[in-house]
Amino acid sequence: MKNTNRTVLAKRMDLLQAEGAYAVLNKATQLERKGKKIIHFEIGQPDFPTPKNISEAGIKAIRAGFTKYNPPLGILPLRLEIAKELNKTRKLNVTENNIAVTPSGKAAIFITMASVLEKGDEVIYPDPGFPTYHTLIDYFGSIKKPIPLVEKNNFSFDMKKFRKYFSKKTKLIILNSPSNPTGGLMPIEDLREIAETIKGTSCWVMTDEMYSKIVYDTAIYPSFYGLKGIQDQTILVDGFSKTYSMTGWRIGYMSCPKRIIDKIDYLLTHTVGCTATFTQMAVLEGMKSKQLQLKTMVKEFKKRRDFVVSELNRIKGVNCQIPLGAFYAFPNISSFKKSSRWLANYILENAGVALLDGTAFGTYGEGYFRISYAASLDNLREGIARIKKALLKLS
Repeated sequence: MKNTNRTVLAKRMDLLQAEGAYAVLNKATQLERKGKKIIHFEIGQPDFPTPKNISEAGIKAIRAGFTKYNPPLGILPLRLEIAKELNKTRKLNVTENNIAVTPSGKAAIFITMASVLEKGDEVIYPDPGFPTYHTLIDYFGSIKKPIPLVEKNNFSFDMKKFRKYFSKKTKLIILNSPSNPTGGLMPIEDLREIAETIKGTSCWVMTDEMYSKIVYDTAIYPSFYGLKGIQDQTILVDGFSKTYSMTGWRIGYMSCPKRIIDKIDYLLTHTVGCTATFTQMAVLEGMKSKQLQLKTMVKEFKKRRDFVVSELNRIKGVNCQIPLGAFYAFPNISSFKKSSRWLANYILENAGVALLDGTAFGTYGEGYFRISYAASLDNLREGIARIKKALLKLS
């Protein structure tokens, strides 16, 4: 029978692509099914359980019947608590009327871009950077202006490139500090320069501060959102996936100017509807608690970071900067004169270690790996020993 189906997808769907971490995970899983033992350094999620008090609050909420619709912007007690937290940590004066709860940080990123970008707008963003950024820039028909992250400056923006790229056509600047995939922190001087640059322009800043609670070696987290006088042009994206080890609960939030919150309310209404009530109540419990597991988790991540960086730097041909945040190491492996994708695949197939090549995060990621140290010290020890053995065969 002749096929008369002429249905086609919108062309913008062709612009979507797989995220590298999931592609590597799928291949690693296939190897495991064949009996190969794989050590996983590819997925960016804490290996700690969700704190017990948070899980129990979620279960209690479900049993109490909190499984219905709630306001698209989120339940009021949680929005109040988020505003209170931001005012405490960023020295601001935001209210619940600035807060929108979303079903994940990724949803907040999508909503931000959908709210401010038109076809042809220019977007400055970090490269290497979270793959969702450049994928959605393409999806919305905007123009990518990637800024290289400079290794010797703790993977902060190449400010010369930033000054060159910023123009009247720049509609959005994306910041991510601490960074995924590098673990780098943007210095406060660079943040202040960006803040001064956008004043009096039509440019927005989306500052993704998802890892702001996972910071080492500094008493003060340099938050762009905490700078004075920029809140009317800035949208903060944050969440609880990393802070409370809740990656599967799917909850994030955005803080933005009051003048656009109504439109975001409408967009949430006509897309996701709302974020699950019981998930919000679980997070509310987490925010009101003493943060004991968070402190324990960050302390453990620092111990793992120190071990991973030290061991990587013992491998001939590898150079690894000390990340100041998140739970990723981003070693330079360019001396091996192979593409990072080839090397990552070689290590997976020959050493049984799953990690991500730098180009999974953008063109300027060539010559690097991302290693997630959200794994036990035993696995980190064995995994890095395997990587070392595999790389020595290439020397």
